[in-house]
Amino acid sequence: MAALLESVTISRSSGFRADLSYSTIASSVSSFPISQKVVNLLVFNGLRIQSRSSTRFSASESSRIVRRVGGIVCEAQKTALEVPNVTEKTWQSLVLENDLTVLVEFWAPWCGPCRVIHPVIDELAKQYVGKLKCFKLNTDESPAIATQYGIRSIPTVMIFKKGEKKDAVIGAVPKTTLTASIEKFL
Repeated sequence: MAALLESVTISRSSGFRADLSYSTIASSVSSFPISQKVVNLLVFNGLRIQSRSSTRFSASESSRIVRRVGGIVCEAQKTALEVPNVTEKTWQSLVLENDLTVLVEFWAPWCGPCRVIHPVIDELAKQYVGKLKCFKLNTDESPAIATQYGIRSIPTVMIFKKGEKKDAVIGAVPKTTLTASIEKFL
């Protein structure tokens, strides 16, 4: 578990840098004479400290001003909306009985082209929120559904409307191809 200090004041003269590791920061902070209230948090690796510098030249061009800026950057921003999985148990309720148009990606963990198309499906899910529901079906875990719909090659993307299969796109295709197919049924 990581510990978080409620508040810390560090003077500029202390030489505290934004690019230090956690252990260095912890040892630097603990050397300051302050009262500490420690709160335990779970370790999260999605954040990192980013240090940037910008250089400006003064009017005389003989001196320059370097400004260092630090900030916390979230590296997990694009994972906020993940396309949910559908299984044999949830197929009927999530796909066939859905009021919206539904896109289902048939995939498997060992399939390289499937990994290529995953981000495209994620983008489409974000782009068509409220108009289209997107799901992923692992053909290794739900072979009966894959057989029922004649899936012979993955990735295969199928579009359903009112429980009826409307279109199928086979292979790792560009986003524009999938968008054109989706637009026909919205």
